[in-house]
Order: sequence, then C-alpha cells, then structure tokens
Amino acid sequence: MKKAFSGVQPSGVLHLGNYFGAIRRFTEFQNEYDCYYCIVDLHAITVYQDPKELPGRIKDTALYYLASGLDPEKATLFVQSDVPCHAELSWLLECVSTFGELSRMTQFKDKSEGKESVSSGLFTYPVLMAADILLYDADVVPVGEDQKQHVELCRDVAERFNSRYGEAFKIPVPIIPEFGARIKSLQDPYKKMSKSDPNPLGYISLSDSKDEIAGKIRRAVTDSGREIVYSPEDKPAIANLITIYSLCTGKGFSEIEKHFEGRGYADFKKELADVIIQALVPIQERYKYYDDSEQLPEILKQGAEKANRVSSQVLKRAKEKMGLSLLADPTGRKLF
Repeated sequence: MKKAFSGVQPSGVLHLGNYFGAIRRFTEFQNEYDCYYCIVDLHAITVYQDPKELPGRIKDTALYYLASGLDPEKATLFVQSDVPCHAELSWLLECVSTFGELSRMTQFKDKSEGKESVSSGLFTYPVLMAADILLYDADVVPVGEDQKQHVELCRDVAERFNSRYGEAFKIPVPIIPEFGARIKSLQDPYKKMSKSDPNPLGYISLSDSKDEIAGKIRRAVTDSGREIVYSPEDKPAIANLITIYSLCTGKGFSEIEKHFEGRGYADFKKELADVIIQALVPIQERYKYYDDSEQLPEILKQGAEKANRVSSQVLKRAKEKMGLSLLADPTGRKLF
C-alpha cells in the first residue's frame, strides 16, 4: 500500500473545522493507505504551552482521533515527541533549507505579525513538518489549503537533498480537499474557524453540549436579506453555514437551497444546529468509551514503537548519504 502521513497540533480546543478539514478525512484514508497519524506536540511548543495543560491536550487530541473512527489496527497513531527521529532529521534538513525560503512562509508572517519576539522554532516549523513527512516515505499528505505551502517546501528540500547527496527521500504529494477544507468562523466569515480564536462563539468545539451548539448557531452572524442561497461572494456568512450543513448531512448546495426555499434564517439555523448535534453526539459517545476503557496508553505505545522502527531506518539512510556517524540509531540499537 502507498503511505500517508498527517498530524494535528494539541494546542487548543478541537473544533468542527479540525474534524471536517482533517480528522474525518484521516479515517477515510486508512482504508486505502498505510497511514501514520501524529499528534505533533513539538510543533505546538513553537509558542508557549502550559506544561500542566499540554499532557491533557495531547490525550484529548488522541482520543478524538479514535472517536472519529481511526482504527489503530489499520493506522499508526503516535505522539511526535515519543519518536526522536523527528527532531534529528529536522536539523539535517535545516542544513539543506535556506533562510530565504523559510522567510517566505505565509504562516510565519501571519503568526509573527505585530509581535516583539517570536521563537526560532516558529521560523523553522516548516522544516520539522518536512521531517515528519519524509521519515515515513509518505506518498501523500492530506492537508488543508493553509498547509499546502509547507508541503511544497518539503518537496523542494527533499529534491535538493536527493540531488546533493543521493536518493534518500520519496517526494510526497499534498492532497487537499476541494470542499470543506476551510470552515469559517461563525463570527467572521472572512477568517477560518480557529481553535486559537479568543471568542468561543466563533467555533463549535467537538466537546460542546447540545445547548452550547444551539446557542452558538443562533448567535452566528448572517448576511443581509433572508434567502438561504450559497453565494460566497455576496453572502459569505450564509455560504459558510450552508457548507457546514452540507458537511454534516452529505447534501449538496442546490438541495439545501431548495429545502429552505421560502424560509428564513431562524428556521435554517434551528435545523443547522440539529444536524451538527447529530454529527457530534456519536463522536462524543465514542470519546467517552475510549476514555473510560483506558486503551489509549497502549495504542500510543504500540504506535510509537512502530513509528520508531520505520523512521529510524529512513534517518539512517539520510545520515549515511551525508557521511554522518552511524554508530547507533535513535533507539540505541547498534547498526554495525
């Protein structure tokens, strides 16, 4: 089988955008690819994380992977910091990447804008992401549109390494969904739904209660007029809500428009809240099942063991090409 790699940061509340844009798609890939899915906690610490809260967020993210349908018998689930090869290969790739190309990364510009000081880790974040992907010989990388530039950098760095030192890395291809990749904020349809949004009314958390969901949808911003039509240019707020309705039900835009023809925003919002609740309740129930069953530590342990076995061989290959020492691999096993 071809391989797929992707990951989610444990840096905040997981929301509807994370689920439809990433996690749900992961469950679909596991039937067609040999998948490696990672809780990328090393990426999370590019900005300050409270050490008392981070372990809970890592656990929470892993549980939502499982609750969303990820099968540990089909896909490898692990925590990034449990696999030392990620950090080591990142350094090797930093020595092949350039300051100029990292300076052009739009996410760094966005996250550093207006700040007096940012960590160097935030600047080199895309190189660590490249290491994440290349360590598993990934053929494809399911990502959102906002990560496409990082995967393109990964491809460029891998090709440069292969050209300079000899073939060491497979060149991955990003897979970006045509639809639903960027659900917008409920309070600002020009911004994507974000777990870092200081306004909790802007997103639907995967853990929100029925009442919280209904309340947030009632208070979601709308456009002028009262027609329920999908027009991102003229009615961006309603288009965003229709997108969410479509993702929750599988219905197309024209079908939704016809269903709500002659009806107003109040009716639409009430039904939208209902379909979101119907989509999230099964996930919340499975989350509780996995949390209560205490299976998670063993799943992550087995995932890390497999990830270490696979990634250490790729790292060894890269170090060999560069002429570096191969006395022992990152797990301590003698290589010669």
